[in-house]
Amino acid sequence: MKENNFWNDLKKPIFTLAPMEDVTDTVFREIVMSVSDPDCLHVLFSEFTSTDGLCHEIGGPKVKHRLQINDSESKLLKEKNIKIVAQIWGTKPEKFFEATKIICEDGQFDGIDINMGCPVKKIVKQGGCSALIGKPDLAKEIILATKEASNIPVSVKTRIGLNKAITEEWICTLLETKPTMITVHGRIQKQQSEGLADWHEVRKAVNLRDKQQSETLIHGNGDVFTMEDGFVKAEEFGVDGIMIGRGIFQDPWFFSKEKETRSPEERLSLLWKHTSLFTKTWKNTKNFAILKRFFKIYTSDFYGAANIRAKLMEVNELVEVKEILEKCEYQIEF
Repeated sequence: MKENNFWNDLKKPIFTLAPMEDVTDTVFREIVMSVSDPDCLHVLFSEFTSTDGLCHEIGGPKVKHRLQINDSESKLLKEKNIKIVAQIWGTKPEKFFEATKIICEDGQFDGIDINMGCPVKKIVKQGGCSALIGKPDLAKEIILATKEASNIPVSVKTRIGLNKAITEEWICTLLETKPTMITVHGRIQKQQSEGLADWHEVRKAVNLRDKQQSETLIHGNGDVFTMEDGFVKAEEFGVDGIMIGRGIFQDPWFFSKEKETRSPEERLSLLWKHTSLFTKTWKNTKNFAILKRFFKIYTSDFYGAANIRAKLMEVNELVEVKEILEKCEYQIEF
């Protein structure tokens, strides 16, 4: 199928929010967009979704929540002209073909990304995600099957190796299939999230792409905690874009031009907005405890934050969150 490629229309460097398990659902994406400037944030990704699960007649509905887009999120995407990409993972080319058809027919996503980078051991043992670095022929089959089924751009997110960096060899393999974009996380699978990302290896991917005169875009990922650092890395290492992962946990306003310190009222009001939208969206279908990783984002860098955070770690429902916020010394917008 012929792709409608939006990636080439975006201003470089392109800033994206990484796909993260139990993080980048429709609720958090909406929260991030609500405090972001559209010329700072260009593309969002879904949580990574199993192709086997999505294609399974019974299991399909159980994983479709990973690809859910709320009406309010859809409205923001259009207003801010931000693109959204579905990320999928698996081991069987035929399931990638089928899953891609399902996503394209749904028509909500602007692109499809193949996860060849997740380092989680239980996933790697199944032969998926970063395990595909060690199975180059299968990796190529998967990309080609996805492209064959897709009418939207197909990209790949990956790492630089398994037990050691094999950047040039691996990226050369991926470039043969002509994906629209490759995001290179500058760590090997064995590192998980430990140590520093090696951006010199990311640069090797850029050099190889340039040498081959390929049209594939190269994005870099790993240890970018400010927009300013993102611009510096884009310039220094020649990437077309920067993907932000853990940086969003340090600052939900990461993609905002205004870099002043956020007031306690702003932080706690955003916490309430996130918590209430999560509860409204997922009701009892998702564990409320998922929110506790987010509470840490909002309760920092102000007087009394530690006390509020400690209390929030004990809550189990929305009404308890409201009670804590109502009793704190700050004026919260409910």
